[in-house]
Amino acid sequence: MNKELIVTVILICQALAWPVVADTDEKLLGDESDGSRAVSIHLIPLYPENEDGEKGFKIAGDDEILLPFSTNWTCGACHSYATIKSGWHFNAVDANVAPGRPGQPWILVDASISTQIPLSYRPWPQTFKPEQVGLTPRQFTKLFGRHTPGGGAGELESQDPDEFMREFISGKLEINCLTCHNADPEQDQTEYAIQIARENFRWAAAASCEFADVSGSAIDMPDTYDPFMPMPLDDPKKTPPSITYRENTFDEDNWVFFDIVRKIPNERCYFCHSNLDIGDNNPERWAADEDVHLTAGLRCVDCHRNSVEHNIIRGYEAEEADSKNPLVAVSSCEGCHLGQKSSSNLLIKGRLGAPVPEHPGIPPVHFDKLSCTACHSGPWPGEKTILTKTSRAHSLGIAGINKSPEVLPHIITVVLAKQSNGKIAPHKMFWPAFWGALKDEKVTPINLEVVRKTVRRILAKQKLPRSGDWRTLTAENIIEGLNSLQKKTEGKAVYISGGKLYQIDNKGKLIAVEHDAAKPYLWPIAHDVRPAAQSLGVRRCEDCHATDAPFFFGAVAVDSPIAAERDLSKEMIEFQDINRFYTWAFAFSFVFRPWLKVVALGCCGIIGGVILLYALRALACVVKLLTGRS
Repeated sequence: MNKELIVTVILICQALAWPVVADTDEKLLGDESDGSRAVSIHLIPLYPENEDGEKGFKIAGDDEILLPFSTNWTCGACHSYATIKSGWHFNAVDANVAPGRPGQPWILVDASISTQIPLSYRPWPQTFKPEQVGLTPRQFTKLFGRHTPGGGAGELESQDPDEFMREFISGKLEINCLTCHNADPEQDQTEYAIQIARENFRWAAAASCEFADVSGSAIDMPDTYDPFMPMPLDDPKKTPPSITYRENTFDEDNWVFFDIVRKIPNERCYFCHSNLDIGDNNPERWAADEDVHLTAGLRCVDCHRNSVEHNIIRGYEAEEADSKNPLVAVSSCEGCHLGQKSSSNLLIKGRLGAPVPEHPGIPPVHFDKLSCTACHSGPWPGEKTILTKTSRAHSLGIAGINKSPEVLPHIITVVLAKQSNGKIAPHKMFWPAFWGALKDEKVTPINLEVVRKTVRRILAKQKLPRSGDWRTLTAENIIEGLNSLQKKTEGKAVYISGGKLYQIDNKGKLIAVEHDAAKPYLWPIAHDVRPAAQSLGVRRCEDCHATDAPFFFGAVAVDSPIAAERDLSKEMIEFQDINRFYTWAFAFSFVFRPWLKVVALGCCGIIGGVILLYALRALACVVKLLTGRS
């Protein structure tokens, strides 16, 4: 009896102690460095996730049924997975995280209903939450998970009961540590994207690495399919997702080697952060120069640093207000080149060998009105803006994509616009186009499924180009679409396009008005950085201060599927909140400045001659006085 009592007491004490252990802040093996700069050898066991979402049994090479390893339970054995989830690449779904400066949104495109709309889980102005257009986290992940390192929406649970079983079959899209940290050349992000399209979220990370092959599709499985207890399917054409680990993957102890690096190679960043400018004056990548920092030997992560929290530095001014990273202040353009006080309160100039610029002859007002990137970053501004593609918007790097220059979304660059801090900086930009509901002067997008069922049939009368460009819309198309949507919409049905809000008036006519919801979405760019010898103003002031200089007076294209607006444009100065006449008059004065210099030099010569003449006469008087002559 005493033994039973003792055992009971011990069990109770253990039960009481378990929550305490779970809540401790004890750091794991990989959460802090021991000071060595050597690369840690990652020879580790693999663990899957079991049906309860917990750590499964260790994977062995001779297992009959092999599940994919889970990065949560495999990498999480040494690195705090919960801490990593708080990093910038994964925390967009966390409402408690400061949104920071607006960046590139996810652009949802559906050419069949003439839609391109900015989405973000972060509360950035002019963007919409995915749920506002009818996207569940699962649907969002399937669309955009291809160019993410996992986590974020990929780990959210859908509130849609119809998706419960589908989530169980597909699993979560966990943070894929290998996306960035795997140095093996066989790390394949295209395969990662393919697995996400198949809804093989649980298998995606393993499929992208060098020692595993995944076949089958979760998308083909019935709702009754159990990936943990697979049963034969009635349809032989449908193959359930399965994984095969390649020969010699496991050692004698069933451990696996990963070629993990701390300093991430640039190529890993490029998959999600590449751009392609479209135009005759924009050469292909092999014929263009790299960012001056990369040419000098720096890596992306030399500036965009982070700790185990993965609170990566974005590099904009005043970022220290949004980030807890101690190197934020010294990692901006000014921080490296001009010096900012670091966490140790030291003023550091020329970090990482950065030259300290003196900017001789440039009036100080330029540094109050312009960002560093205004002169040094992005394409050289031309008479007209050009189209550009980005990895995230156009699926760059994935086999089989539409490579047409006109494919949607239409992103425009370079737009020199004023930021919220009052400084002009180069931006990328696109014009939203979507069907919405106007209520209390606020426009919200209509659920995309409702639009597709209603508007797609109407717009089908207009041919959809194979290039992926807009189909041409007429006023009649829009009127018919709005009338159909009005029956299924609370508020007034409207169409946003080309910077205007289209609605039907009381007489049944289509009218267009200005509205904040129709304004273009802009986000600042910083790369590629040009050296000082290729910066704006290096030739002369007229690079910007001329009556036709693109910096102020370049044409910014208005993008719209509506035929009447295809050739419209706005002046660059409209995005800078500057008086046009004053700017033009100031620039016009530069026409006469060479004359002014000649006149000023001539006047100085005349004045100098007069002074010299009287100086000589005064000298003659002094000589006469000294010689005693009258």
